[in-house]
Amino acid sequence: MTHYYDSSNLKKIPELMQLAPEASASFLSFEKEVYHTHTHTHIPLKTKELIALAVAHVTGCPYCIDVHVKKFQQLGGTREEILEAVLVATTTRAGAILSHATHALLAYD
Repeated sequence: MTHYYDSSNLKKIPELMQLAPEASASFLSFEKEVYHTHTHTHIPLKTKELIALAVAHVTGCPYCIDVHVKKFQQLGGTREEILEAVLVATTTRAGAILSHATHALLAYD
């Protein structure tokens, strides 16, 4: 039985890439530029992985969480840093929901 978020699902990525080779190449190039080129070195790679980890929690992507936790850990990141970043993401998301409640009040009025 296949689970929705079974890590073996990621074996399908090459098939997706074959179906859209130009878009895939563009994405991989973009990702490489953001994480690994010398033109984007203002933020250390460890910090970029921590940002990616927090964003992955907001977007709800378990695959991204797994990948970025492993990369962050390899760069010396700690569990405490992960939890703090997730809490920052949590408060930011909650704040966004709260601020959007103004639209509910405006719609009600």
